Amino acid sequence: MTNNINDLLSKLPIDSIAARLGEDPATVREAAAQVLPALLAGMGANAQDPAGRESLATALDAHNPDLVEGEVNVDDIDTQDGAKIAHHVFGKQEDQVAQQLGGLVGGTSLVRALLPILAPIAMSWLAGRLQQGGAGNTKAQAPSRGGLLEQILGQVLGGGQSKAPSAGGVLGEILGGLLGGGRR
Repeated sequence: MTNNINDLLSKLPIDSIAARLGEDPATVREAAAQVLPALLAGMGANAQDPAGRESLATALDAHNPDLVEGEVNVDDIDTQDGAKIAHHVFGKQEDQVAQQLGGLVGGTSLVRALLPILAPIAMSWLAGRLQQGGAGNTKAQAPSRGGLLEQILGQVLGGGQSKAPSAGGVLGEILGGLLGGGRR
C-alpha cells in the first residue's frame, strides 16, 4: 500500500485545474502541493479525537476511491461536496487557514478556489487507502477502521517511511495553532 502524498499530487490534472481557475499551471501546482497536505493534516487533526476519527471514517465510506484511480477528471469532481468537506475539516478556522496558506502560495483566492476541488480528491484517495488496508472490516469493527485511518494519515503526514511532505514546519504551526490538535 502506497501512502505517499507525492503519488496523489502526481495524479492531479494541474493543467485542467489551472484552466478552470484561469491560473498559471506552475502556480496551481505549487499551491496544490501546500493545500493538499493542509487538507490531510486537518483531517489528521480531526482524527486525533475518537469521535472525529469515526466521523471521518464514516464520511470516507461515502466517497468513491475511483475518482483518483488513473487520471483524475476535473469534471468528475463535486466542488459543492468539496466546499462542505473543507468547511468540516477546518471549521471556523477555514478562512484563517486559507489566508495563511495563501500567504505562502498563490494568494488566498487561489487557495479558496482549490479547496473545493482538492477536498473530494483527498477524500477519495483516503477512502482508497482505507479500503486497501481495511479489506474485510465490517461496520462493527469501526474502531479498527479508525485506527487504520489514523495510521494512514500518520504515514502520509510524515510519521511513516514515506517521503511525503510533512505537516511540520510552517504548515504544522499554522494548523496546530488554528486547529488546536483536534477539532470535533
